Amino acid sequence: MEYALVTGGSRGIGSAVCLKLAKQGYNILLNYKSNDEEANKSKTAIEELGVQCTLLKFDVSDKEETNAAISNWMNSNKSSRIEILVNNAGITQDNLMVFMQEEQWNNVINTSLNGFFYVTKSIIKSMISNRYGRIINIVSLSGIKGLPGQTNYSAAKAGVIGATKALAQEVAKRNITVNAVAPGFITTDMTKDLDEKNLSELIPMKRFGTPEEIADTVVFLASPSASYITGQVISVNGGLYT
Repeated sequence: MEYALVTGGSRGIGSAVCLKLAKQGYNILLNYKSNDEEANKSKTAIEELGVQCTLLKFDVSDKEETNAAISNWMNSNKSSRIEILVNNAGITQDNLMVFMQEEQWNNVINTSLNGFFYVTKSIIKSMISNRYGRIINIVSLSGIKGLPGQTNYSAAKAGVIGATKALAQEVAKRNITVNAVAPGFITTDMTKDLDEKNLSELIPMKRFGTPEEIADTVVFLASPSASYITGQVISVNGGLYT
């Protein structure tokens, strides 16, 4: 049985990705950190599409927790394999650098950058053995051009972009692709406190994007149609200059 693991899959972009992959026939491993209610809502919606959804509750920034959750599932499901990994989990703790606390820096780096490493490291060996895999990392406009007040988030996402390009070259010969999707302003909980009306004026399309528009790009990169695309960063941002 083929599975897709989506980190941070209970809400927003992560949930949209889970649903789109489920529509393609993939069983879903939905990782989340704390929101049981939203995770269960997403699980119900996914299973209504006729596939299985397993909830994996762990903190991607915690190495031991991540390794234990993934290895336990693999050991209990030896006839199944994870073909697709979407590293979506991330947080923002914005502040100007002059006021930024060390905890704010570490929390964001640990979740986005270290989380990418811990989760991918736990799965990459099985993909290499199976000679197939699709890894899609959700990065950000902030990681490409940098945004003031987001030194920590920009650094974390830029780090994942660099890792995407390097890992893609390491595993290409094993039929594993590694790409990144860089959303611009997307209507999610993460952007709910932003001034959407004024910021939309900066966007050539004059609107925020939707989680489903990001998910469509992820599904394409996860598909056989994208088999010769690797090491790329695809911007989905309504035309914002990057």
